[in-house]
Amino acid sequence: MDERFLRLREARIAKGFETAAAAADAFSWNRNTYGSNENGNAPFSYRRAKDYAAAFGVRPEWLYDAAGAMLPAAEAGFVPIIGRVGANPEGLVLFATGQEPGDLAPIPPGGTDKAVALLVVGHSMRGVADDGALIYFEDQRTAPTPDMLGHVVVVEVDTDEVLVKRLLRGSRAGRFDLESIAGPTRQDARLRWAAHITAIIPPFQARKIIRGAA
Repeated sequence: MDERFLRLREARIAKGFETAAAAADAFSWNRNTYGSNENGNAPFSYRRAKDYAAAFGVRPEWLYDAAGAMLPAAEAGFVPIIGRVGANPEGLVLFATGQEPGDLAPIPPGGTDKAVALLVVGHSMRGVADDGALIYFEDQRTAPTPDMLGHVVVVEVDTDEVLVKRLLRGSRAGRFDLESIAGPTRQDARLRWAAHITAIIPPFQARKIIRGAA
């Protein structure tokens, strides 16, 4: 069975659109046509797959027939902007590939080719990173370390959420309190991984260095 429509749905969700209708409206697609493509009632062509892939920041070959990686490879010296954060007080990361398909940013000083970036949207992280800033971290997904305590880090909790929070000790071993910049503290969370923030680029400079993939 062709699962092209499932990949289309995955790409749409990864781009941060909660519904098919929202995606169709954002890109001026016919709602019925897109909805039929995504629910599997109307298989779509490779030509249309290229349009969808460009909009959602994924590779058309992956979208059409599952060939290769989902995301395009970054250019040498650049890393992908994989999501946006800060649109709500929870500090929840919405995974995507930047504001435009395939957005890239230069590797920051001290960073490696494992670095990735998040785009700050909104003002709930004011004081740490303003609207339009870039937050970099090394995407190595290792357990939290003592030197992270008291610092704002990127974490994944056992409820599948990725968050930007200040890491504090929990009430017992293996648990952590996650302090929001502008919201309630989440207590005694279980973490799958944590990563230091390696660089924060202010909005004015970020606008100059973000590069859309060719």
